[in-house]
Amino acid sequence: MKRLALGACAALLLAGPAAAAPPVAQRVRDSGELRVCIWPDYYGISLRDPRTGQLAGIDIDLSAAFAADLKARPRYVDSSFATLVDDLLQERCDVAMFAVGMTAQRQQALRFSRPYLQSDIYAVTTRSSRVVQRWEDLDKPGVRVAVQAGTFMEPVMAAALKQATMVVVRPPDTRERELEAGRVDAFMTDYPYSRRLLDNADWARLVAPPRPFSVLPYAYAVKPGDAAWLATVDDFVVRIQRDGRLLDAARRHGLTAIVRTH
Repeated sequence: MKRLALGACAALLLAGPAAAAPPVAQRVRDSGELRVCIWPDYYGISLRDPRTGQLAGIDIDLSAAFAADLKARPRYVDSSFATLVDDLLQERCDVAMFAVGMTAQRQQALRFSRPYLQSDIYAVTTRSSRVVQRWEDLDKPGVRVAVQAGTFMEPVMAAALKQATMVVVRPPDTRERELEAGRVDAFMTDYPYSRRLLDNADWARLVAPPRPFSVLPYAYAVKPGDAAWLATVDDFVVRIQRDGRLLDAARRHGLTAIVRTH
């Protein structure tokens, strides 16, 4: 009986790790599916066309390439900068591929590949605005500056604005709608998202900082605890930087200005 009890205990101990979720690479191989978190409203990165439902952007192209390298098919999981950490930690996706800024806060919770893009912060206002003409006009009494909740612009602008009022915009509201309605005087964004307004809205005007303001590297993010999977993602970034796939995808989506090739 004692031998049976010891054997049962040993079996339980051995079963413990096996009962846990398998490593990500193994799960991808077994399922033939790569689950990719995206923000489907990110122009040039991972944008879903509201009419057709079709996805387009540099990280749609590159996630498809990554899945093909793994002999898997991509399955896209809608995420956002506000829910990114929880989506990865709760294993709703295997990797986040939507130009995730490497903020200090995110690096405490997640693990990142090497950077493949980088962007500064820009302001968007209206062509008719008399309030915001130059970058220096953003931080003046009475000026209302919008930021998207959960983006890296939120803490940066909270620290930078001393006189203006920062307005945090949360879905279903959008920064563009707040600006067009006159409820804010400008909103802060990055290079890819600024292209959306400049390419599609004739009322929008870009205000660039006179010098580098807050340049942030962008990378792919994964859940901590699986070093082999992080190495797999990192190796993919190295290969697309070297073999030209990154630059080709950037050209297709107008993002060559922010590519990191090493």
